Amino acid sequence: MGRFNQAYGLLAAGLLLIELLIARFAHDQFIRPYAGDFLATILLYCLLKSAWAAPARRMALVALLVSYAIEAAQLAHLLHWLGWQHVRVARLLLGSQFAWGDMLAYTLGAALVLLLERWRQPRSASPRPETGLGRAPCG
Repeated sequence: MGRFNQAYGLLAAGLLLIELLIARFAHDQFIRPYAGDFLATILLYCLLKSAWAAPARRMALVALLVSYAIEAAQLAHLLHWLGWQHVRVARLLLGSQFAWGDMLAYTLGAALVLLLERWRQPRSASPRPETGLGRAPCG
């Protein structure tokens, strides 16, 4: 485990708060099921990045694979097998029904993370010819 990254930790805390508000107050057919899953993968990414200083691509992949694994557990009815189908916190954290739309939401969340991380990275200073034409200056 590396040194705690406060910026990612704060992002994770903010996303957790949003997720809790969605779970408590959103009872619709879009925000709760899809926006919540979209943000869940981003939240997981921020949690991972707050603890480990690994490359963004690796952490986004781990967050996405964990999200997929949770959805696969829903497909396998893991809560039922564990006898936790009536445990509200377990249903809230692990979900209870598999949906392909959730898989898409997770994927889009990971894609947004990668896009934002790429945008955030400083541009590398590549040497450019002074003429801008790719040729050495004459003289």
